[in-house]
Amino acid sequence: MIEKRVDPAKYDPRELGLKVGLEIHQQLDTRHKLFCGCPTELIHEETGHEVDEFIRQLRPTRSELGEVDIAALFEWRKGRLYHYHAPRESVCLVEADEEPPHELNREALLIGLAVALALKSSPVDEVYVMRKIVIDGSNTTGFQRTAIISLGGEIEIPSGKKIGIQTIAIEEDAARKIREEGRYTHYMLDRLGIPLIEISTAPDIETPEEAYEAALTIGQLLRLTKKVKRGIGTIRQDLNVSIRGGVKTEIKGVQRLDLLPKIVLYEAIRQKRLLEIRDELRNRGVKEEDIVGQGIVDVTHVFKNTRSKVIKRALRSGGKVLAVKLPGFAGLLGVEVQPGRRFGTELADYARFWGGVGGLFHTDELPNYGISQDEVDKLYEALNADRERDAIVIVADREDNARKALKAVLERAACALHGVPKETRAARDDGTTRFMRPQPGSARMYPETDIPPIEVTDELLDEARKLVPPKPQEKLETLIKRYRLSPELAKQIIRDVRLDLFEELAEKYGSKVSPSYIASIFTNIIRSLSREGINVENIHDYHIEEVVAAIAKGELPKDAVPDVLTYLAKNPDKHVEDAVKELGITVIDKQVVEKIVSEIVNELKDEIREKGLRAMNKVMGRAMAELRGKVDGRTVAEIVRRKITEIINENKTG
Repeated sequence: MIEKRVDPAKYDPRELGLKVGLEIHQQLDTRHKLFCGCPTELIHEETGHEVDEFIRQLRPTRSELGEVDIAALFEWRKGRLYHYHAPRESVCLVEADEEPPHELNREALLIGLAVALALKSSPVDEVYVMRKIVIDGSNTTGFQRTAIISLGGEIEIPSGKKIGIQTIAIEEDAARKIREEGRYTHYMLDRLGIPLIEISTAPDIETPEEAYEAALTIGQLLRLTKKVKRGIGTIRQDLNVSIRGGVKTEIKGVQRLDLLPKIVLYEAIRQKRLLEIRDELRNRGVKEEDIVGQGIVDVTHVFKNTRSKVIKRALRSGGKVLAVKLPGFAGLLGVEVQPGRRFGTELADYARFWGGVGGLFHTDELPNYGISQDEVDKLYEALNADRERDAIVIVADREDNARKALKAVLERAACALHGVPKETRAARDDGTTRFMRPQPGSARMYPETDIPPIEVTDELLDEARKLVPPKPQEKLETLIKRYRLSPELAKQIIRDVRLDLFEELAEKYGSKVSPSYIASIFTNIIRSLSREGINVENIHDYHIEEVVAAIAKGELPKDAVPDVLTYLAKNPDKHVEDAVKELGITVIDKQVVEKIVSEIVNELKDEIREKGLRAMNKVMGRAMAELRGKVDGRTVAEIVRRKITEIINENKTG
């Protein structure tokens, strides 16, 4: 029997035959959107803007060969309506699909070609725009426009390994979802059409650590162009993961780079566990026809006096309790496939998406949740099931929803006999993933007839070469030489998403605030706040500049910077002057500091004469107890050292 719990430490990704390919999507910082003249800035609030609204229902279409993409069909079956919000300052008729798209944004193409050249990729002779079917509502047209601009190439990761590049494309970003209400999904159209660059690697990645290094290195290259946007939502990593005996599984929407290795490892474990479940089912002699031939049984009568709140709520709403037997599955639904997620959770994902139900119960976890042992016994009796061999799944909901849910459960259970199903999955914040939709098929792409192709001429490539970013090592040497950063600090800041802001602030304030200290705000202070659970995404660029400017003017001691940034993270609409006032931060004149230190030194004069500079820590402790947050600690240390030295010298001369 398979172990119930998963221990990630027991799995070696290389032994599993792990293969990973990355798809890096990064917003480009262009003046206009990809197919119109609208600006690429998002609005920060849903109110206070002149907004037009309209509703659409999207349907799948057949390809030129008469095929319907399975992922599009899946979305259509949800029966959702899409309510679009179109702020007039950032949306035009192109986004509303009421006007043909304009020509491909030349600025975006040049940036994309520059990145391609940096990756030793080969630009195509002509750029053709294609339509990729997407009917989840994220695009008003029912498709996303994308254009491959380059093929091949490679990137070297810090370990020295070279990862192949398969394709580089320019495409339009999707609308952003703002909420769901019943059948309606609401989308804001300000993001729709912002240019993205998509870099797809070959499946050369063999460990979770290599996946992290590859994503980090590509992201670093993109930032060095100084032509990409920053902040949450501007970059995301999609993954294609497989192991030996498994299948390529797409994982969408990984935004946190630090989470990427865990997601890769957990997916490798999931596939390995699904293969183990397959082998166990085969050992038990389970056949596919045993599963798909099962009937769905109404067991509402079993729960007429139930104490289960979930079931009682469904019955009060006119629903029913339906059940299905999974022959040979006893004990397997409770097996973890990822930490905290069992095989029964995989079935529940299918039930939710295909049936629209809240979830399901299965006998591997019963009696529980208000369901009694007596009710479980009656379930086995009603379905003529073998307690030692079979599992039972029940759903309490509207009858039509419950039937669709259990039909999906049977189909997914039948897939278990083949191992790992082909799926597109969504990343979760804990590193696990959930079923999102079936993988799209070959019928997904077709040509865009409204946009003429663009010839990639020598003149265009010469223009793109001017935008090719420096190599990371070259940039590292520049940072060390120009700003006198230590090699370690330079390595840290070159990896930071706000590298360009650091350089801007170092140039502007470097004569009064050490560039090393400015760099430490990004690499040390902000990262420390993040580890403490502070939402540092709320700290805007202008906040950081205000902090540096205040230090340069002598209006803010460095010791108070963490407190000020914490305040701004919690109050993103405020400014540094508000933080200083609210936190009661006052800056003491240097003469006052001299006086306070002199008094402390005089009190400890005998100890200083005995210990010399070894007494400095004690003097500093007393001084900072009074001065912390009011004056820079380095300034206090300089004065303390000078005062102690004076006493030492007096002692020598005396």
